[in-house]
Amino acid sequence: MTAATATGFEPGPASTRTGRLRSGFAGRLLLAQALVLVAGALTTWLVASAAGPSIFHDHLERAGVGHTTSETRHVEEAFASALLVSLSVALLAAVTAALGVSWYFSRRVQRSISPVTAAASQVAAGRYDARVPDPGLGGEFASLTRTFNALAERLGAVETTRRKMLADLAHEMRTPLATIDAHLEAVEDGVRELDETTLGVLRASTRRLRRLAEDVSAISHAEEGRLDIDPQPVDPASLVEGAAGAARGRYASKGVRLETSIHTHDPVLADTDRIGQVLTNLLDNALRHTPPEGTVTLTCSRIDRWVQYTVADTGAGIAGEHLGRLFDRFYRVDTARDRNHGGSGIGLSIAKALVEAHGGSISVDSSGVDRGATFTVRLPVANT
Repeated sequence: MTAATATGFEPGPASTRTGRLRSGFAGRLLLAQALVLVAGALTTWLVASAAGPSIFHDHLERAGVGHTTSETRHVEEAFASALLVSLSVALLAAVTAALGVSWYFSRRVQRSISPVTAAASQVAAGRYDARVPDPGLGGEFASLTRTFNALAERLGAVETTRRKMLADLAHEMRTPLATIDAHLEAVEDGVRELDETTLGVLRASTRRLRRLAEDVSAISHAEEGRLDIDPQPVDPASLVEGAAGAARGRYASKGVRLETSIHTHDPVLADTDRIGQVLTNLLDNALRHTPPEGTVTLTCSRIDRWVQYTVADTGAGIAGEHLGRLFDRFYRVDTARDRNHGGSGIGLSIAKALVEAHGGSISVDSSGVDRGATFTVRLPVANT
């Protein structure tokens, strides 16, 4: 199903659309302008024919020029006849000239609207590269074309992201599904036994699929503005202690030191569960990329009207060309390494969406490969 049929819009051939537009809009516009001009001309003619002779008669009497009744009537009839003839000719010429200008204007407007109609039909059919040139009819039309082109570009970017996300999602699901299928087939064929080792592999694959489904659901809800967030004044130290406490076991098992540093107790406006999820994602991300004997430091401090959290590690670091895309969905600096480390490629996207939903910001900085990375989260200070 195309975008056109999904919206109930069938664009049809371009020539048909242009023909309908030319005979419809341009014709109706020209007819409306012609009616206005004719109405104005008739009104002018009627008013002049009714008021002109009477005014001329009054001025003739005031002039005091001696004329017989017959001569006076002849002069008045001559004036009325000359007035009506000259007025009729003038109005006919004016209406004709105005209709000519109206015809040109209608054609110009029609030629300006036709590209918009054709481009809109292309966008409805899924061709998001359609663009409309500036018709040169003034600021309003220029604004219309800019808005339309920006909309088409945004739709194209959304469609590209959607396709990439579906492709990445299929790729993410392929590995755990293949693992599950291979082990089940091996058990059925008697090659492997359904022992704790096999069950452990199956459970790990299903956990990976479940985590992927939860991550996709979370990022979709966040980007659609459907997150259940209830920001409240919270002691920032409690968020640090909660996230660090939950992660210490994982850090200890890998041999990575987790340190905390708290420099403020000014209340931060945050949803405890959601920001706890953000800090957990950042700590897990740092753990995946920090070797044993490395160190990860979670710091909390006050910067102006913000409470700032930083997660700094001594791990693999990030090359400069990757920093701008690190929060994109499914983006990985090193695809093979990150997948082996169990990352879905969505954790940082979820963190970004949650922080921005709080009115805050998140950023990353790294001096380069093997020089560690620092993630910074800023949240607004609660008004007290």
